[in-house]
Amino acid sequence: MKFTFKQFLVPNFAKRLAFMLPAVILMGVFVSILVEIGWGTDPASFMNLNIASTLGWGLGNTEVLVYGLMLIFTFIFGAQMIGFGTLANMILIGYVVDLCRWIWSNIGFAAFIADSSLAVRIVIFAITLICFVFVAAIYINAQMGVAPYDAMPQIISDWIPKIPFFVIRILFDLSAVLIGVIAARFNPEGIQGSVIGSILMSLMLGPVISLVANPLKKIL
Repeated sequence: MKFTFKQFLVPNFAKRLAFMLPAVILMGVFVSILVEIGWGTDPASFMNLNIASTLGWGLGNTEVLVYGLMLIFTFIFGAQMIGFGTLANMILIGYVVDLCRWIWSNIGFAAFIADSSLAVRIVIFAITLICFVFVAAIYINAQMGVAPYDAMPQIISDWIPKIPFFVIRILFDLSAVLIGVIAARFNPEGIQGSVIGSILMSLMLGPVISLVANPLKKIL
């Protein structure tokens, strides 16, 4: 399908935007907390964090660059997936993470997490992950466009219909983790975040978000 600006004007635009925009911002907030805990993030964030650290950039600028390249791919092969949600995810999340991490550092929340006992960190991690899954499900249900990172495995799946989508998605996520590891090899500070934690999220996060998104769709 060819790209058209009309696809940005989805039915019930204002209501969908009222769900989508806060969800995207909150996704950035919860990712920033996961980064501070250091037990792993979603595969895309892991990849971008390590690229950003290696380049000496902020996460926001890095995500705009990386997702901008992915957006070109999406524009060519899956233009119908692009919408306001695509741009919001691409532009906002990284800068929200940068802003929140600056705030956490200045109000002492980052130090609190670093100095907390294992039990406290587990509680913070669990609550943050549950909240991230919930707002990600809201973002998906708003149906205002697909994030460039999420569009690519869908396009690839259309090219290889014999392979189940979930297999392609897991392989794509694991590839993102691998790119993050490769980027970290050029970084004197080493790997940012947990490789094992991000691999586990590659295997589990997508299905869990989908599981939450389906019943939430009826409510929204």
